[in-house]
Amino acid sequence: MNKALFLDRDGVINIDKGHVFRSEDFEFTPGIFDLCKKYQDRQYLIIVVTNQARIARRICTEDDFLKLTDWMVGEFRSKGIQISKVYHCPHHPDITGPCDCRKPNPGMLLKAIKDFDLDISQCVLIGDKETDLEAGRRAGIPESNLHMFTLSLIR
Repeated sequence: MNKALFLDRDGVINIDKGHVFRSEDFEFTPGIFDLCKKYQDRQYLIIVVTNQARIARRICTEDDFLKLTDWMVGEFRSKGIQISKVYHCPHHPDITGPCDCRKPNPGMLLKAIKDFDLDISQCVLIGDKETDLEAGRRAGIPESNLHMFTLSLIR
């Protein structure tokens, strides 16, 4: 079985500036590459799980999101870091109705656990909102492996 570092995107990988969907507006959080490299060196898969309601709100298209995601993954790759997969929820309950994937629901995490044969007891999740941590709890990630993002995590 494998282990993974789950990361939220907006507010963890990049500075949350609202509805970012173009590379020229995307600003990586200082130290995020070092953090990911540290986990990758310890044999963790790096997996992104991100709510993207801006797609349901028609602020950007799915293609806009995928184009930015490809660019972001390439930036990690250029630093020697492999992002194994990016899972996203394009829904918003007020627009598309309820879904299993929008955090705090654990759908994206459960899919990753299945897709990558993960040992959930060894996985770590870093988010910037309580909904991120709640999704981790609901997926079975141990409380001690759930972290609210702070710059001190990077050091």
